[in-house]
Amino acid sequence: MNKKISIIIPTYNEQESLPFLHEKLNEIMGQMPKYDFEILFVNDGSKDKSLEIIKKFREEDGRYNYIDFSRNFGQEIAMAAGLDYVTGDCAIFMDADLQDPPELIPELVKHWEEGYDDVYARRRKRTGEGFVKKFTSKMYYKVLQKMTNVEIQKDTGNYRLIDRRCINALKEMTESERCLKSMFSWIGYNKKEVLFDRPPRVAGKTKWNYIKLMDLAINGITSFTTSPLRLAIWVAIPTFMMLIIYAGYVIAKCFVTHTMVQAFQAIILLILFFSGIQILLFGIVGEYLGRIFKETKNRPLYFVNEHNGKKEMNEKNKFTLLRKVKKI
Repeated sequence: MNKKISIIIPTYNEQESLPFLHEKLNEIMGQMPKYDFEILFVNDGSKDKSLEIIKKFREEDGRYNYIDFSRNFGQEIAMAAGLDYVTGDCAIFMDADLQDPPELIPELVKHWEEGYDDVYARRRKRTGEGFVKKFTSKMYYKVLQKMTNVEIQKDTGNYRLIDRRCINALKEMTESERCLKSMFSWIGYNKKEVLFDRPPRVAGKTKWNYIKLMDLAINGITSFTTSPLRLAIWVAIPTFMMLIIYAGYVIAKCFVTHTMVQAFQAIILLILFFSGIQILLFGIVGEYLGRIFKETKNRPLYFVNEHNGKKEMNEKNKFTLLRKVKKI
């Protein structure tokens, strides 16, 4: 019996890229006859003709599957839903815009067969990305690594192959605020790096902007570590020492020069300084409180409108059922 490889492809407004992706996937599957394939598109509320194109793929080839969300839930949730629905011995995450080249799949599978549980593709070059994006990405990984003792895979996106036991491990992690890049690192298992040059998009425009990337970065840090909460201690101690030193300076100046310090200037500076620190710390605490609030509502991660042509009644959201079982 052949092993089954599942490929999870979150899709949002990718009508221009899908025909190119379809051609490449058929080519790769033809080169690997010893394996069965399951292609799962997760349509994340696309407003263009992406879903119509995917349905045509399924009509032509039963290996192509899809789930259609009731609305746009975001890429992280789309990948979580993919894990919920795939049935393969392993799963590969990849984007629909061909920036994750399908030509790399045979090499990922090769290392999986060697016994690795998580074979991740690391970007050697990031063609089509500006200096600012490359620099901020590099700094993000450095900051994240400093905040945790778990090894983080740098310059690595979601393009990877994970074994079935990794799939099951990730499905045990039922939080609603998700960052799979961090979760891949947290679960551990045997990992293998594969280098590749990331090409530009084959068609269409990227759906990411700096605001979304910043939100993703904050979500990645706060979902992975509590180190920002300790910032209060790191900031409070040196601030208190600076206050003591400044107070000593003011007192010494009064005794040595016999002149009075203009108190209102010092007070204004101190108020602005401490107000800025308080706002920063309140923002960090508020971010974590917001995450707690979202988790306590215990809502399903997603709702599916349609699965392979059948309307979903949303009675078997496995993430939701798992939460209820654990809560009881």
